Amino acid sequence: MKVPLAQIDAFADALFEGNPAAVMALPHWLPDAVLQQAAMENNLSETAFLVKDLPDGVQSPDPAHPSYHLRWFTPAVDVDLCGHATMAAASYLFDDAHPQAEKLQFHTRSGWLSVTRPAQGQYTMDFPSEVPAPVAIDPDIAKALGVPVTEELRATDLIYMVEDAQTVIDLTPDLAFLASLPVRGTIVTAPGTGTEYDFVSRWFGAEAGVSEDPVTGSAHCQLAPLWAERLGKQQMLARQASARGGTVHIDFEGERTILTGRCVRFMEGTAVLPR
Repeated sequence: MKVPLAQIDAFADALFEGNPAAVMALPHWLPDAVLQQAAMENNLSETAFLVKDLPDGVQSPDPAHPSYHLRWFTPAVDVDLCGHATMAAASYLFDDAHPQAEKLQFHTRSGWLSVTRPAQGQYTMDFPSEVPAPVAIDPDIAKALGVPVTEELRATDLIYMVEDAQTVIDLTPDLAFLASLPVRGTIVTAPGTGTEYDFVSRWFGAEAGVSEDPVTGSAHCQLAPLWAERLGKQQMLARQASARGGTVHIDFEGERTILTGRCVRFMEGTAVLPR
């Protein structure tokens, strides 16, 4: 079975920035084992799989806008929420399938998500917020990060606060140790004092099977409540300070976090999958 395949850089202002995701639009769902193998073959932090038909009993929240069933796979696992691959999937659909659409709707394991495009090449995602809870600092993880840690918090990921943005940028953690943790990933973050950003971060994977993710939309759904409270701001500009780097515009609305960024298409072609 031939399936269209696009590779798109999300949260990217130019090619080779942001986070690359594969997007594969399927005529129907294939076995999970095939999807996982395809994601492994793509060898990117996420592959977004799209099917036009919704599951039995699921109805679109607004029939006036296109709706899709969306799933995300890392090379290792099927995940609950992924920001950059959702943005990449929306970019693909807006450009190739629904050029006149104002909004796209996605049924996912994290509920209904929507994406609009306020400007050419720009995409705005409506995601659920997740408020981190403070916990005691784990000295072994702090040691693996290799820098002084001021706080530890927990949501889907472990979150570590450090002193300043340069500490985040220069971080060289023990990736093997972080990969062994029984958690999706580890976020290290700091205020953006002295930069043009409100805060900066980096994200290191564990159970997700990704050493370091270039830009992680779902991480900003955890960071937005944290920094909105500390900075006293609802609108923030964030930077994920990986080697590729990516900029995330945030509008925190309490239970929802609105993330905006740009996409650049790098590659398109055809994949051949078993039926």
